Amino acid sequence: MALAGLRAQRLTRGASARTAEHVERIAADTYAVEFPAGSTVQERVLMPRAPSESRGMEDVRLLRLSTLDGGTEHVGTYTAYNGREVRVHLLRTPDLRTYRSTPLSGPGSRDKGLALFPRPIGGRYVAISRADRESNAVTTSADLLHWEAPVRVQASQQPWEFVQLGNCGPPLETEEGWLVLTHGVGPMRTYAIGALLLDLDDPTVVVGRLEDPILSPTEDERSGYVPNVVYSCGAMLHGRTLVLPYGCSDTFTRIALVDLDALLSLLTGRAHPRAPSRPAP
Repeated sequence: MALAGLRAQRLTRGASARTAEHVERIAADTYAVEFPAGSTVQERVLMPRAPSESRGMEDVRLLRLSTLDGGTEHVGTYTAYNGREVRVHLLRTPDLRTYRSTPLSGPGSRDKGLALFPRPIGGRYVAISRADRESNAVTTSADLLHWEAPVRVQASQQPWEFVQLGNCGPPLETEEGWLVLTHGVGPMRTYAIGALLLDLDDPTVVVGRLEDPILSPTEDERSGYVPNVVYSCGAMLHGRTLVLPYGCSDTFTRIALVDLDALLSLLTGRAHPRAPSRPAP
């Protein structure tokens, strides 16, 4: 009834029809799913339900989030695709059994590849954004739903990333800063994985970035459904080792192990106390 009343005001409120359509679209794209209590995680498969994701739900970036009210929640962002356009949706679950999907809004959530930081910074939620389709930026939100204008923190510089940049999942907190795994697209649309280090208190400040990728497709990883691609939607820290699952040309998956201290040394430009020493020349 409220929307009908809004449409009835189209003569005095010129944008009323457009506003009503926008509200209806958000409602149609918002839904909840509850799996049986006795089901296993392997049985809980989310399939497209909303019009905006009718052709696919892709690249979920899931993490355990510390919320503003002091609690924790499993939250992820993913790309919804309807065959014509992409949108970013938010997936929330308190128990990995009940899920709620909601489309995001605001300039920071445009395009695809939004990745949340695991905790608020300065009283706001923070995310890595690629709203301009080309570079990595930082955006913030008060409610996880509306994302403010992004602040660019990384533009293409090296040949292996000159087509576009993006992220490879949620940032990881280290004592040196926020470690952001990035992907760069270069000649022949070859994807490689690099790294960026952002300040812990102000992630719009870049502490360091790699000039060369830490992972590029090897010869046996170059052929597949989408060739020349290595890509990840999230990594984890296990002690002082970075565990990096990655897809190879959209055909199979591998796991790379990276020495965290050596990586931090490269990013900061100074020797890390735990970094392995280089052999004498």
